[in-house]
Amino acid sequence: MTSKSIAAELRKRGFKLTPQRRAIIDVINESEEHLTPSDIYSRLQHKYPGIGLVTVYRTLELLESSGLLCEVHIGDTCRSYLTRPGGHHHHLVCRGCGKVVDFTDCELDGLENRLVNETGFEIDRHLLEFMGRCINCRKNKKN
Repeated sequence: MTSKSIAAELRKRGFKLTPQRRAIIDVINESEEHLTPSDIYSRLQHKYPGIGLVTVYRTLELLESSGLLCEVHIGDTCRSYLTRPGGHHHHLVCRGCGKVVDFTDCELDGLENRLVNETGFEIDRHLLEFMGRCINCRKNKKN
C-alpha cells in the first residue's frame, strides 16, 4: 500500500492523519524490509526528533489492527512491520539473521472455513509464520 492509500484508509475509518502518523507511515513505506519499532524510531529521529517511541508503538498498533500493516514476530518478543503487500500472505522467518520472506501459496482458506463450520467460531484473521534458518545462515552456520 502507498502512503496515500494508507492515509485515505485511516481518514475513512475516522482517524486523524497527524504529522507523526504520516512520518511513521512514510518511513515504513520507504523501506523494502520489515522494520522493528526501534528501527522506525531511529529512522524518524533524523527528520523528526520530536516523535517519541510511545507514539511509534501506538501508531503501529493502530495501523496493524486496521489491517494496513503486516506484523511479523521475529523472536519471542520482537515484532517487525512492513506495509501490507497486496493480498493475503504468510511468512518464513530466519532465526539467524531475521530475514523475512513472504509467501502466498497456502491451503488455509479451506481449513479456516472448516473450523468456522465445525466450531461456530468467528475467525477474523490468522497468522502463519514458519521459523527456521535461511540458506545464507545455514551456509555460514549462524545460530
